Amino acid sequence: MNDTPVLDENSIDNGVDDEIYACLNLSEPKSFFLYAGAGSGKTRSLVNAISRVRRDYRRLLQLQGRRVAVITYTNAACDEIKKRLEFDPLVEVSTIHSFAWSLIGGYDADIREWLRTNLATEISELQAAAAKGRPGTKTAIDRERSIASKQRRLARLETIRRFVYSPTGDNKGSDALNHSEVISITSHFLINKAVLRNVLVSSFPVLFIDESQDTNKHLMDAFLAVQQAHHEQFCLGLFGDMMQRIYSDGKVGLDQAIPESWATPVKRMNHRCPQRVIRLINRVRQDVDAQEQKGRTDKPEGIVRLFVLPNAMMNATGTEAEIAKYMAEASADMRWASELGGYKTLILEHHMAARRMGFDGMFAPLHKVERLRTSLIDGQVPGLRLFSNDVLPVVEAMRRNDPFKVAETVRNRSPLLSEKALAAWGGDRSSPLAKAKAAVDLLMCLWGNNANPTFQDVLNSIAETNLFAIPDALQMFVGNSVAEPEITSKSNADGDEEDAAEQDIEFAAWREFLASPFDQIGAYAEYVSGTSSFGTHQGVKGLQFHRVMVIISDDEAKGFLFSYDKLFGAKAKSPTDLKHESTGEETTIDRTRRLFYVTCSRAESSLAIVAYSEQPELVRLQVLKEGWFDDSEVVLLTG
Repeated sequence: MNDTPVLDENSIDNGVDDEIYACLNLSEPKSFFLYAGAGSGKTRSLVNAISRVRRDYRRLLQLQGRRVAVITYTNAACDEIKKRLEFDPLVEVSTIHSFAWSLIGGYDADIREWLRTNLATEISELQAAAAKGRPGTKTAIDRERSIASKQRRLARLETIRRFVYSPTGDNKGSDALNHSEVISITSHFLINKAVLRNVLVSSFPVLFIDESQDTNKHLMDAFLAVQQAHHEQFCLGLFGDMMQRIYSDGKVGLDQAIPESWATPVKRMNHRCPQRVIRLINRVRQDVDAQEQKGRTDKPEGIVRLFVLPNAMMNATGTEAEIAKYMAEASADMRWASELGGYKTLILEHHMAARRMGFDGMFAPLHKVERLRTSLIDGQVPGLRLFSNDVLPVVEAMRRNDPFKVAETVRNRSPLLSEKALAAWGGDRSSPLAKAKAAVDLLMCLWGNNANPTFQDVLNSIAETNLFAIPDALQMFVGNSVAEPEITSKSNADGDEEDAAEQDIEFAAWREFLASPFDQIGAYAEYVSGTSSFGTHQGVKGLQFHRVMVIISDDEAKGFLFSYDKLFGAKAKSPTDLKHESTGEETTIDRTRRLFYVTCSRAESSLAIVAYSEQPELVRLQVLKEGWFDDSEVVLLTG
């Protein structure tokens, strides 16, 4: 009789957690990169590994005053992992910004020196651009204001005794660092200061990074350098899937940068999706890597449908509602036809949500600036948080006649009622309160006679009364009139290249943003908070839904980073695509494929893909040729 146990097909990944734990011998640590595709139970493996470290090494770590560190991408993910680990103080779970600040906070002299060098470099670059540009244009004026602002900050450095930073705050004070500075400083210090590397390794012998493919590339390079220098005392554990990299500042080719000495465990199962969805997403990534997932034997077959429509299709919302009814019949699941949110609509490109929700005017200009793009879609741009976190709550409260909410917001966020301001008035509280009320009243006058003020109008009002603190990025625009004609490089007679510099592009983007209606900020705030009816690839990563409708439209997206017609073969590759393809650089199709993979892999039972295209018939023929869908799964709608 054979006593060898038969391995359950759904348990083929059971040994992976043991592989990970074998790397966590604190006497002989070994770093690893865990490939964990969609629905593979990556977080479960992370928690299991830490739980075993807590069990076996708690006493040793406590005696040494050391802990295990975990970096996750969102605050929600932090909270979930902390909960699963029973809020054990032996484990430091934080976002990347929180962790970075925990390393550099207090190194004020070093931070001051970094800022001094960085500001001097930025000023020099702006001055060089100014020397080449035409005086008197708005770009030139913006540039001069930026130079002056940076020079003021540079002059103030010596008066700052201690720098401050909040990972979730607006960081507006003269002593505050912004989010990008914290990441840049931490990366620089880890590479160039042995003392900080030693602090990291001595404090945390094990560092896990969740969603490692989306960790800032400069910081990831720094962590890799620390591991290389301290591999005998330090375990760096990376969890992720390169196919799910969705942020532009993540490290391209991270999986190829992993040293051969590292362990590379792989999770093969997808516990989330039905069989048909798994076959689709395996085919989507087939041309990228050799990773192929297996579905659970107890999962249903599920259904997938691709609906291909012309770009000119009228009443897209109505058409998509009819598609939901079709899916209800095809899947025998009436929740598709429910008006109570029976299915999740996922948008693959943010411009689509912006256009559908009515905030494209304010969103599109800032999205053009690569430096702002990630924080824009996360709702973390300080210049926007002024309007979404400070002004919007006051305006909404005034509109619904809620004086208590107005008072709470102003009391908590206005410099007019700060401790310093109140102390200056002595024991008189009535005067500063009256001043704050007058500032709110002046702000609300902007909406008198059914007016529709711009962000510039609101900014000028706030600056006039000091109702809220103005972020550095907007200081140079205070008092500007956005109605004045702007001279751009395209119209310059002498052909100078004023707009070539990234800083100039950012100036123009802010100016265009400020010219848009303030009332768009409400829809934007709803969108980035995840409370809107639309989900995006960033917002839903790690989440799952029984019924998913993915909306694809290059024409509606108006973007240049993604192209679904190219992915589906309805549009030829551009010369830039061909060049990048030949040199191994990332192409439009690469980015589009990853986003498509992330959204499709959210479905637990059924998936509807709605694709608007210039050439619907060509899309149908191409996806059939590539084997992405069967003929019965493609529905061509013509009107």
